Amino acid sequence: MPNLFPGNGKQGINPGCKNEQLVKTTMDPIADMLTIIRNAQSARRRTIKVPFSKLKLEIARILERKGFLEKVVKKGKGTKKLIEIKLKYQDKQPFISGLQKVSKPGQPIYVGVRHIKPVRNGYGIAVISTPKGLMTDKEARKQKIGGEIICKVW
Repeated sequence: MPNLFPGNGKQGINPGCKNEQLVKTTMDPIADMLTIIRNAQSARRRTIKVPFSKLKLEIARILERKGFLEKVVKKGKGTKKLIEIKLKYQDKQPFISGLQKVSKPGQPIYVGVRHIKPVRNGYGIAVISTPKGLMTDKEARKQKIGGEIICKVW
């Protein structure tokens, strides 16, 4: 009978593999990117690298355009693509004071244009996925279009 109980193999190692290779699966890559940014800022890192995806790159570029990140660059080719993010600090304090993932993989949160509210009384932004692409909450209200709230940043 196969071993059906968890905890009997090494953590992070696929017990079915003969050559103990690491198994790396992420259920929510956007939440992972936000966590990497949050942890890097608390550790006072200047630059970080996150695995590439078009959605993560577009979110990072929105944060750069709105002044929350200093610089965002796509690096590498093929399967080794990365997003290099230069974090922004003001008087040695992180410029981003909070990041919150709103939609989860199993529970997306959709809002109509009338229900898009300002984040922290307008001091933050919400990144919204609309039929016209990713945009901030202000841009979505201006274009009178709703969508899925991806994350909030302040």
